[in-house]
Amino acid sequence: MPGGTDRPRFSTAPVAELRQYTLHPGARDTLVDVFEDHFVDGQERYGMAIGSICLDEADPDRFVWMRGFTDLEHRTRALEGFYSGPEWTTHGGVANGTMIDSDDVLLLRPTEPPHPPAEPARDAGTGASARLHLEVYTYAPDEALDSYLSTEFHRDVESVLDVPVAAWRSHPGPNGFPRLPVRDDHAFVWAATFHDADHRRGAVRRLHDSDLRRDLLRRAPWIGVQELSLTPTRLSRHPQPQRRLADQETT
Repeated sequence: MPGGTDRPRFSTAPVAELRQYTLHPGARDTLVDVFEDHFVDGQERYGMAIGSICLDEADPDRFVWMRGFTDLEHRTRALEGFYSGPEWTTHGGVANGTMIDSDDVLLLRPTEPPHPPAEPARDAGTGASARLHLEVYTYAPDEALDSYLSTEFHRDVESVLDVPVAAWRSHPGPNGFPRLPVRDDHAFVWAATFHDADHRRGAVRRLHDSDLRRDLLRRAPWIGVQELSLTPTRLSRHPQPQRRLADQETT
């Protein structure tokens, strides 16, 4: 492949990005078309692992996606290759023309202990009714809070939602491709996949009504708490919708 590196699985990628784009009104369909027709395969040829590709259900002008890399050096090489390669050279102008802001980007790594996403659906269109819920917490660096979010909080939020929860934390490494800026916020990101909107609605309602949620919001002086309800696009590499944890334990 052009990047000279085997593509990692997104579920186990040591380096990941969460990218959120603010688009010009009415431009999202144009970006989705060019992204799925040209940029998914194009990036994967340079060794990147594409994760979820999603539409923000609360904002028709927001596009949210994730990708992974084997390490920081691979990230730099892969981005240099793709953004100087034929797919971006030919179609990047159209993509850029849809965007007001593309700099809302977090550089991430697995939590400790790791909580990776499940493997994605193998066939396009599988789990077409699936819906995602994703949350981003930003806060001043705090090792004790990092540990709590990755252990006790993660365990308890899975128990409330009754589905597996994937999680990431900020990556402390440098951005080796400054052409694409990344935020310097200290963050914890988690995501869960549901069979459909009703399944997600009930689970998120339980979370909002729980002591866990109230205790979390009182626990620290958060810089930001972001919740996203997301619909995967046709070629999203989102995880298979998972059976409820209680059902899995009985099989």
